[in-house]
Amino acid sequence: MIGPPMPRTSGLALCSIDLSGALLIVAAALACTGSAPAAGASISVTQAHVVARYPHDARAFTQGLLYAAGALYESTGLYGQSSLRRVTLTDGGIEAQSRLPRRYFGEGLARVGARLIQLTWKSGVAFVYDLATLERVRTLHYNGEGWGLAWNGRQLIMSDGSDTLRFIAADTFRTQRRLQVTRSGQPVENINELEYINGEIWANVRYSDNIIRIDPGSGAVTGIVETGHLRRQLPASAGVLNGIAWDMDNKRLFITGKNWPALFQIHLPDAE
Repeated sequence: MIGPPMPRTSGLALCSIDLSGALLIVAAALACTGSAPAAGASISVTQAHVVARYPHDARAFTQGLLYAAGALYESTGLYGQSSLRRVTLTDGGIEAQSRLPRRYFGEGLARVGARLIQLTWKSGVAFVYDLATLERVRTLHYNGEGWGLAWNGRQLIMSDGSDTLRFIAADTFRTQRRLQVTRSGQPVENINELEYINGEIWANVRYSDNIIRIDPGSGAVTGIVETGHLRRQLPASAGVLNGIAWDMDNKRLFITGKNWPALFQIHLPDAE
C-alpha cells in the first residue's frame, strides 16, 4: 500500500485499554471453541535473529513475497511499475518477470499448486499465472481492496487493510468466511502482507516494524516478531516492512520491505 510518510515505530501503534468486562465475554467465547487462549493471555514477543542477509532490488515496491519450487517470487506495486517476478535468492537478480498494465497496482501474492495468484489494490482483479512460465492464464474478480494473500492448503486468506481477513475459495474467489483480528480484545487495523506458517497466519501491519502471528480460528494475536533493529540497518530511503516468505521444505523464513536493499533470512526456533 502507499500513503503519507509515517514515523518509524518499534511497536504496532495499537492502543491498549482496560475493557475487563468485554475481555471476560471474549474469553468465555474462546473457551467454548477451544481454539485459542483467553483474551487476557500473554502474547509472546520475539526479536528476529538474522541467519543471512541477501541483496534485494531497492527499486522493488514489495507488496507480496513467497518461496516456491526453489525460488523467490515477488509482487511489486505502484502504477506503471507493478510486476510479478521470479528472483534469485543469492544476488537478488530477476530471472523472469511479467509486468502489469499501467492501470493496475500489484499487491499480495500466493501459490496454489502450479499457479500463482496476484491481487491488485483497487481494481478488484486478481491475476492467475503459470508458476513455471509466469504467463497470465486467468483473471478473477472480487469486491473491495486487495492487500495481502496467503494459502493455507485449503483456502486463500486475503487482507484488505481492515481488521478483517477473508477466507476465499481459490477457484471462484468467493468469500467463505470472515475473521476479525484482535490483540487483547482490540481490533488490529491495517493488516497487510500475509504468510501461512505451521498453522498460523503471519502478517505485516502497515507502518509497523513488527510482524504479528494470528490464530486462524479465533483471530487473536498470539505473538509479535520484532524487526525494528533490522530496519535501522537500512538507509532512510527504505520503506515499510512488507514481505514474508516461508520455505517450508528447508524451514527458512525470509522478510523484506518496500524499496529495501536487503532481504533477511531470520531464525525463530518455535517457527520450525
